[in-house]
Amino acid sequence: MIQNEWDFETLAVRAGHVRTNEGEHSEAIFPTSSFVFSSAAEAAARFGGTEPGNIYARFTNPTVRYFQERLAALEGGESCVATSSGMSAILAVMLGLLKAGDHVVCSRAVFGTTTLLLQNIIGKFGITFSFVDLTDMAAWEAALQPNTRLLFVETPANPLTEIVDIRALADLAHGNGSLLVVDNCFCTPALQRPLALGADIVVHSATKYLDGQGRALGGAVVGDKERVGRDIFGVLRNGGVTMSPFNAWIFLKGIETLALRMRAHCDNAMQLAQWLENHPAVEQVYYPGLVSHPQHVLAQQQQSGFGGIVSFVVKGGQEAAWKVIDATQMLSITANLGDTKTTITHPATTTHGRLTPEQKAQAGIAAGLVRLSVGLESIHDIQRDLKRGLDLA
Repeated sequence: MIQNEWDFETLAVRAGHVRTNEGEHSEAIFPTSSFVFSSAAEAAARFGGTEPGNIYARFTNPTVRYFQERLAALEGGESCVATSSGMSAILAVMLGLLKAGDHVVCSRAVFGTTTLLLQNIIGKFGITFSFVDLTDMAAWEAALQPNTRLLFVETPANPLTEIVDIRALADLAHGNGSLLVVDNCFCTPALQRPLALGADIVVHSATKYLDGQGRALGGAVVGDKERVGRDIFGVLRNGGVTMSPFNAWIFLKGIETLALRMRAHCDNAMQLAQWLENHPAVEQVYYPGLVSHPQHVLAQQQQSGFGGIVSFVVKGGQEAAWKVIDATQMLSITANLGDTKTTITHPATTTHGRLTPEQKAQAGIAAGLVRLSVGLESIHDIQRDLKRGLDLA
């Protein structure tokens, strides 16, 4: 059976791996900075691009290539570029596809550092940005300009799990001659495939669910051969925002269990969201699996699961939210997510802490908001740990 006939679970375990002459069963790690050529002519041919092969580990490494090919297969893309972190993946997209004078429309509902990267760093090079409400299609359309090159979204978004209609937004972008870039970190290709819905490029923080155990930093960009395989790869080759072979190997091992883990995350998160919704200390719960979520029906249509992120607002503002967090004894107080261990954080003072009060208000980051990345522990133990602080609140 050829690779393009395999199901998702098989691709997650088998795609991209090419055994060496040693016949290893698991993917090999190539911790080398450079590669040796058989002759000067071969070296020239590889550097000149007329012959495929490894050159220098900044931009060619077999272990990294295994990861790239596996993720591209899972997302349904032609090409993948692996980077040193999720933020460097977004940086590579912006540097690879934009030039001075271009315009970008971005959702307000993105990771706080993404907003700051665009405004404070990319914006210094003559590129302008408009920020709109993720779910307001009229606002997206009104923000488009003749020079709009990219539309950028997270869906579901961090931390309120807001969801946009990817197909509708892709149609809007393409009608303006623009590209749609989707951060698929919360769902992963196990639950959502943006390229199949019309998006042009998918971005990942591999640090999150692709690893799944909080072990390594990494990022990835998936799309077509021209934009990703050429333009964005050029940023990697010349800029060096490179994934290490060891980290690539870790992500390969994580992806092998991705489908199983995402189903388990979804199951635990759904039970926890329903439990939180009925707790008297909780003002509001944000989870796409709840009928009360504004985009619940849309989530059912474009996702095969609702994900592992649950956010909720505690009555009593920041003081009450901190009491809930500090009372936990098992949950990990950390801003990372996508881990087998449940993590808990206060977005207003951590992930979105560097935003201005106005930006926080526009993004819906309330003082009492708590974000959970629901792990794979017993759901009863997770509830028991949260109950301590919720009862105090």
